[in-house]
Amino acid sequence: MIDPRTDPSAVLDRIAELIGHGRPDLAAAEAAQLRTRAPRESEAPRLHGIALFQLGRLDEARAALEHALALAPRSIEALCNLGSVLLAGDRIDAALATFENALQLAPQHPAAWNGLGNARRARGDASGARDAYAAATRAQPDHVGAWCNLAAAQLALGDLQAAERSARHAATLAPGHPEALFVLGHALAAQHRHAEAAAAYAGGERSAPHDARFPYQRGLMAEEQKQLAVAATAHARALVLDPALDQALSQLVFLHRQLCDWHGLDTLAARLRNRVAASASGISPFAFLAEDTSATEQLHCARTHAQAIERQAAPLRAQRRVRKIVGDGTLRLGFVANGFGNHPTALLVAALFEALRAHDVRAHLYSTAPDDRSPMLQRLRSTAHVWHDASAMTPAMLADAIDSDAVDILLDLDGYCSGAMPLAFALRPAPLQVNWLAYPGTLGAPWMDYVIADRSVLPEEMRAAFSEQVAWLPRCFQPSDTARIVGTPPPREACGLPAQGVVYACLNNSYKINPASLERMLAVLREIPGSVLWLLSAADGADQRLRDEAARRGLDAARLVFAPKLPHLDYLARYRHADLFLDCAPYGAHTTASDAIWAGCPVLTVTGTTFASRVATSLNHHLGLPELNARDDGAFIAKAIQLGRDAVARNALREQLRERRDSSGLFDMDGYARDFVALLQRMAQRQRDGLAPAAL
Repeated sequence: MIDPRTDPSAVLDRIAELIGHGRPDLAAAEAAQLRTRAPRESEAPRLHGIALFQLGRLDEARAALEHALALAPRSIEALCNLGSVLLAGDRIDAALATFENALQLAPQHPAAWNGLGNARRARGDASGARDAYAAATRAQPDHVGAWCNLAAAQLALGDLQAAERSARHAATLAPGHPEALFVLGHALAAQHRHAEAAAAYAGGERSAPHDARFPYQRGLMAEEQKQLAVAATAHARALVLDPALDQALSQLVFLHRQLCDWHGLDTLAARLRNRVAASASGISPFAFLAEDTSATEQLHCARTHAQAIERQAAPLRAQRRVRKIVGDGTLRLGFVANGFGNHPTALLVAALFEALRAHDVRAHLYSTAPDDRSPMLQRLRSTAHVWHDASAMTPAMLADAIDSDAVDILLDLDGYCSGAMPLAFALRPAPLQVNWLAYPGTLGAPWMDYVIADRSVLPEEMRAAFSEQVAWLPRCFQPSDTARIVGTPPPREACGLPAQGVVYACLNNSYKINPASLERMLAVLREIPGSVLWLLSAADGADQRLRDEAARRGLDAARLVFAPKLPHLDYLARYRHADLFLDCAPYGAHTTASDAIWAGCPVLTVTGTTFASRVATSLNHHLGLPELNARDDGAFIAKAIQLGRDAVARNALREQLRERRDSSGLFDMDGYARDFVALLQRMAQRQRDGLAPAAL
């Protein structure tokens, strides 16, 4: 009788079963023993290679599979396994050759086509990957994995409807299949169908309740729908399932800040900071700007983020040409933004873009957000020499368009803000690339040559914390729309304000208000009887949490008044009721500070040590009101109290601001356009002269 414990066939079955049940350690041990007892059995080294592969021992896995092929050179399964191991080890060309060899032996083998698709995708050949996956589905129409991969390739190519169809077909073949639902969620999210995407991710979560990816993605979709409390619960769930999922940690901390939910936040924030120090990937550099950190820590976070993008971009960029700026004629400028519509970015650039029409430049505007049909978008369209609706473009498609337009200098107005497309910039579609305006910090990216700043917002001593070369304007780096109309607001009582008393305003987004910023504002209120703090209303109970904090700190919660979010012109008019804007730290007011100053409300700030904490400082400096830039919290509180007690001083300050607004040059967009073009011309000339980017 054959002993099943030693019979090679029975042992092979047992090894395969161990692999299938997630015990590659035991499978590897049995396979090694069988290879010794049956050295001519080709299936033993093949299964050994699979088990070693699952254990992450790639070199040993490759050696085992090569031995299997030496014993059975025409084994398609061994070739496919070897190709997968080579691909995991970043030996992409060798993997491609291995899968192609398998297809020469078996032209209709679905696993070989699927593997070839994986190798082509790793090389950056999305269209080739799509074709290979499609061939796999033709060879085996019920191959769920191939349909999922096909959907992912179609998604990468921007064919969103085809991606949705392929993903739905995979889900039909295998109802509840986690990967099918995962890629379906991505296809729906790319079409801005966030509620449907959330439902797909929720379905995947039911099928794979221990897979942290699903609650994480569901949380992102809740954020898109402004369901912040739902999003926080989802990200917290993801983090429980996978404590190493740093993306979820990053989002959870930022959501706590948006919700003004500070319970346990210090512990979470310290954990986030430690993960950044450990070079953890997946942490949002934008969200990290709201943490009380140094410019050097922000650089480290940005660099880690950029490295992940660079790994994705490198194989794609290798297939692209490198251009130089040629000739000395009209500069072709490209501006890429997700905010060319009803958005703060548009409010900053509209008048500048109008002023640029008088200069020898040709402006291409690439709008990556869907057309919101707003008057501002129409206004921006009229400023562009060429307008590009890039809302349906993938990063590669956007890079191709920019390259085709022969843009000389490409300006990124998003950085790592929501809706940004850093991968398009990582593909290097323009000779010079510049970080400007919306993202208040370094991108830490090798594909970005310059950052445009001024010496107040980014002084010389901060240069080391920026990966880009600094190009300093001789004026405030932030342009503004001088066409904004400041109307007459409704009476104070209609705004929820008392008829009398000093109104301190802080209409920043809620994530900028932290316990320290709130405490220094409350310290001012305590000293000014009858005063109120006017805040911007936020979502999901944030207002009540701030009122509860005020009460806990001994202040009547009714002295916190919340303004609803309003159309921009109505919001601007409200500043006529505000006596003094109290800024936050470490992420201060940016467009909001410009709005307040334009509307006649002075802004009091503390000069910080990061770009994000110094924008109001720059505005005040160039306005000619440096006395509103406090050196620390004590000076901030003292100045706010002094002005609160002295109505004559408040009125004089408002009058001084009104005069400086018109005479200082802060809002001189013709002058800004002149200085801006001159700075870009200097960048271009260095490139024409064969010189590397340098501080200007």
